[in-house]
Amino acid sequence: MNLLFKNILIVSPGDKINARFDLYIRDGIIEKIGKDLNVNDAEVIDGKNLTSVPGLFDMHVHFREPGQTHKEDLVSGSNAAMNGGFTGVLCMPNTKPPMASKEVIEDLKEKAKDFLVDVYYSGCITEDREGKKLVSGIDELIKSGIRAFTDDGSPVNDEEIMKEILKVSAEKKIPVLQHCEDHALMKNGVMNEGEVSRRLGIAGIPSESETIVIEKDVANALKIKDSRYHVQHISCEGSVDIIAEGKKENNYITAEVCPHHFILTDNEIEKQGANAKMNPPLRTKEDIEKIKKGISENVIEVICTDHAPHTEEEKARGMEKAPFGIIGLETCVGLSYKYLVEEGVISFEKMINMMSANPRRILGLPEIKIAEGEKANLTILNENEEWVIDKNKFLTKSLNTPFNGYKVQCKPFAAINNNKIHYCKL
Repeated sequence: MNLLFKNILIVSPGDKINARFDLYIRDGIIEKIGKDLNVNDAEVIDGKNLTSVPGLFDMHVHFREPGQTHKEDLVSGSNAAMNGGFTGVLCMPNTKPPMASKEVIEDLKEKAKDFLVDVYYSGCITEDREGKKLVSGIDELIKSGIRAFTDDGSPVNDEEIMKEILKVSAEKKIPVLQHCEDHALMKNGVMNEGEVSRRLGIAGIPSESETIVIEKDVANALKIKDSRYHVQHISCEGSVDIIAEGKKENNYITAEVCPHHFILTDNEIEKQGANAKMNPPLRTKEDIEKIKKGISENVIEVICTDHAPHTEEEKARGMEKAPFGIIGLETCVGLSYKYLVEEGVISFEKMINMMSANPRRILGLPEIKIAEGEKANLTILNENEEWVIDKNKFLTKSLNTPFNGYKVQCKPFAAINNNKIHYCKL
């Protein structure tokens, strides 16, 4: 794969580059960055409307393999990732069987070894993700190459188990990703507990279901030196305050947010029903404003998607019976740019850090460099292009998004990695 991007804007915060150059990639390696380059062996691409950034990474996706491949699989999930501009992802372990053994992880790694997208895996914290007993074979899981421990989709509410896995995280330098939810408080709730749930007569999930777990976990993380505790898909304002306090004493306490939690409120349930049903649920305008403040102040360091594919039939079952979750890989760039960069919450450079450098740092992966001699792991964006989200152009198997028809800006143009290129079809 030989490519020459002429006069492309290179934005690489880690390399302190924000300028236009010619960018020559030969056999998947950045051969030359300069002015007025001329080569005879490359496809030439006009870069005047394009921006090259370090390859984007989503540290929270569900590819449903093994066990639920009618919703998504490694191939379709990776296709959706690169179509959305991502060159790397971390898969969650709530599969069937779950990612709780070396054999499951190694089988998945073998299937994805030749992809453009670098697919990484997390391992379960507890046996069968039931929250009752620490998973066996922790050392074998680590040797298999997992990048994090989590029971995502289910919380670990047992304090002793959480302490044990935090000790492992400190010793092995592997983060613990927690799905923060107190089952006793959640009960049978399916949306945010508040004015909208009461008006609709639908069982609600209180914000305390999230904040109580974070408060308890952060207290334990502060007691265990060098433990790496990460809050998944933060949804409410109280959580931001707890994390901010914890980070003052432990820099390894981190948090992520999904676009739907800084864009949509629980009012969306009235418009879209189960297509706006997710866990944690959509909250209120006040929660959104505090989350944006947390993003701007570096309390929340990662933008992810929680890409959760479900079939149309499943989502048509109504609020009570439909599964939680929406897809997000092919909408994340445009939504994040529109609602964070255009609104002045963060700079474009910070958005890229939150979607590339920060998730890789938390997971112990190398930061992507845009420099001569480095592997070309790049996302190419048309930063100024306005576009309309059209789920019928997605490469994921599932179409469960509340953002269909949204007008956004900053369109993924291509993903480049592993000596391969995918031109995005959005």
